[in-house]
Amino acid sequence: MLRQAMLAVARNERAERVVSTSPLTRDVVRRYVADDVHAVVAELAREGLLVTVDHLGEDVTDRAKAEGAVRAYLALLDRLPAGADVSVKLTALGLRLSEQLALDNAATVCEAASVRGVTLTLDAEEHDTINGLHSVHATLRKEHPDVAVVVQAYLPDSEERCRKLDGARVRLCKGAYTAPGGYGSAADVDRSYVRCLKALMAGTGYPMVATHDPRLVEIASALAVLSGRDATGFEYQMLYGVRPDEQRRLAALGAQVRVYVPYGSDWYPYLVRRLAERPRNLAFVARSLLSRS
Repeated sequence: MLRQAMLAVARNERAERVVSTSPLTRDVVRRYVADDVHAVVAELAREGLLVTVDHLGEDVTDRAKAEGAVRAYLALLDRLPAGADVSVKLTALGLRLSEQLALDNAATVCEAASVRGVTLTLDAEEHDTINGLHSVHATLRKEHPDVAVVVQAYLPDSEERCRKLDGARVRLCKGAYTAPGGYGSAADVDRSYVRCLKALMAGTGYPMVATHDPRLVEIASALAVLSGRDATGFEYQMLYGVRPDEQRRLAALGAQVRVYVPYGSDWYPYLVRRLAERPRNLAFVARSLLSRS
């Protein structure tokens, strides 16, 4: 119930105004959202970590704002090292306006990324955008076979999605949204996640295991061995500011670890969803606020 309430708060404009304008939230935001994205990327690289960078923004309903998001990604690409990845939400590129607009904008970013040796991952969002997400992904892959897509394990068709995406780069996450018919309990989502992992590891694509759950990290490692994958055959992905010691530990063991680095002023929906995923982080927020009061 707490998670449901937090997700509702993420969509509440009044709550966003209150939280976004409070000086007490600054330290919390800086823990999970890069203040200087280029400095953060450079520091993570020194620690042997890969990155995927997200210019925050979503649910754009204005063509000019969608074009602004494209310009932001093009500027970002100029400063990312080869081997980096960018995460793109299609609603930031105009999916709420039209699928064709989102496709055209995503193709522009894809083409610029490929020139620079950077890959692109299409982020999953609310359940009503999923069909458009996979339609755009399928079209982009015809010319850009390395473009990746996110599958959310809380959706009941996630295992089938993973099987259909054989040969693709797929980021598997639990999911930070809700949907009619979606798995509601943590145990059901975890079981779905493992089924998806098995399908991805047994396939011919490139699994990107996006989780901070120690059990799922161990299961992914075991499935990789059983499937004959070495450290270059898959990667772990974790969020900036969440379990950084574990990120470094896995990298030190020779695993490929990619850190999801968000940046930009439109941080409120992202941050609240992260808190909804990990309610224990609310204690950190409370301590941060109390220490500044």
